[in-house]
Parts: sequence; structure tokens; C-alpha cells
Amino acid sequence: MNKTLKLATLGGGCFWCTEAVFEEVKGVEKVVSGYSGGTVPGHPTYREICSGLTGHAEVVQVTFDANVISYKDILVIFMTTHDPTTLNRQGADHGTQYRSVIYYHDNLQKEIAEEVVKEMANYYENQIVTEISPLDVFYRAEDSHQDYYKNNKEQGYCSFVITPKLAKLRKLHTEKLK
Repeated sequence: MNKTLKLATLGGGCFWCTEAVFEEVKGVEKVVSGYSGGTVPGHPTYREICSGLTGHAEVVQVTFDANVISYKDILVIFMTTHDPTTLNRQGADHGTQYRSVIYYHDNLQKEIAEEVVKEMANYYENQIVTEISPLDVFYRAEDSHQDYYKNNKEQGYCSFVITPKLAKLRKLHTEKLK
């Protein structure tokens, strides 16, 4: 079967969490942590992003096989494995770099994103604040941020923040896992 590879660019707080989630999803070929949505020119660094002054969000770029998993399913997994109702915050992480955001690559992705956010609103007590914006530029994060959870499972942040998100993924989306 031929592969139909597509991209999704998503920010759900810390990119380490979002990356770990999508690395377990069937049909996902690759997940790259990075930055998007900023106003400062040039390739930003993690330190600059953490300042909150560049306007960039921590995001992941997910390469997926659309013959195995749909963009809509990618978004449903995304919306249910982070809190899309907290503005510029995920748990203890706060600042615009941790905003909930879907960067669409074309008009069809925009339409699907709007549809999913509207559908998901029924499942949340508070209003969804997920930003839906066109992707301008994606900057790959430093190598130390790639496969972070896989390489640092014993680290405190991983065991207290990422491991519970993965448990939630496994509970809600068992049929979508590798």
C-alpha cells in the first residue's frame, strides 16, 4: 500500500508531552519538536522561546500516513491529551509559548480544525481557547529536545507530567496506538 504522508503542526503546552503522545500513534511516521508562530526573525533557541518574548509556541510537527490515520483523528487525540481550555498554560507551564494551537497547512486542515474544536466544545466545561492559525514557519528545536521522553523517562518532569498523559492516551485511544 502506498503511503500518503501529510503534516500536522500542533502546540499543546510543552512539546516534550505532545511529542511523546504522537510517537505512540499508529500511522505516525515521525514527530519533530520545534517552534512556530513567533514574530522575531531568525531561528529561535529554546532559551529565547522560554523567555516568552519571541511570540513562538512550542509545537510538534507530526508526519502521518493519511491512509492509516486521518487529520481529524490526529486532532481529536491532540484535543483530548492536553487541556485546550487554559489560555497560555498547561499544568505548571505558563506563558504564550505553552499556548494550545493548531497551525494548519491548507484550507482543508483549517476547516477540519474548526469542526473538531466545535465538536470537542461539548466535552469541556470551560470554553476551548485553542488558537487556529496558518502555519508560517516551523523551526526544528535543538537535538536535546527530540525524543525527549524516550531518552529521559526517569527525569521528574517526565514521570510526573508526561507519563500520566500517556496513560490518558492509552485509555482514550487504544485502537489508534501502534
